[in-house]
Amino acid sequence: MSQSTPLQLPVGYEQIAAILPHRYPFLLLDRIIALDPGKHVTAIKNVTINEPFFQGHFPGHPVMPGVLIIEAMAQASGMLTKLSEPGAGGGRSIFYLVKVDKARFNRTVVPGDQLRLEVEHKRRMRNMSLFHGQAFVDDKLAAEAEVLCAEVPAE
Repeated sequence: MSQSTPLQLPVGYEQIAAILPHRYPFLLLDRIIALDPGKHVTAIKNVTINEPFFQGHFPGHPVMPGVLIIEAMAQASGMLTKLSEPGAGGGRSIFYLVKVDKARFNRTVVPGDQLRLEVEHKRRMRNMSLFHGQAFVDDKLAAEAEVLCAEVPAE
């Protein structure tokens, strides 16, 4: 997206892949449906039985690993940061997950669920930002955590 192109919601998978360095099977966002630049983002992850992690987590009782729900929150945090910049998506940088605090898991996430990720920017410290993320399925809280991400230039 260039400086002169206004952001159009929803932001789809192709646009997300143009901004984040992640690729299948580790790009965990399908769509950005709401954005308040610098403050809040809402992202969607459609959970399907075709996800490779379901083969081993757990056979006969597939459950999305909690660490991947946290990773999806971190990816949504990166999208919030990049989409909030002038010329949304400009400049190449990578976001590293530095710290996870206050993680809680309230319900399992299974194939067929749609994970709605609500991420709020709390504060910025140099090249790091603190976010509070919540993951919902059918308006029920599935997980939440605070994530600290560092932004570094991509090589």
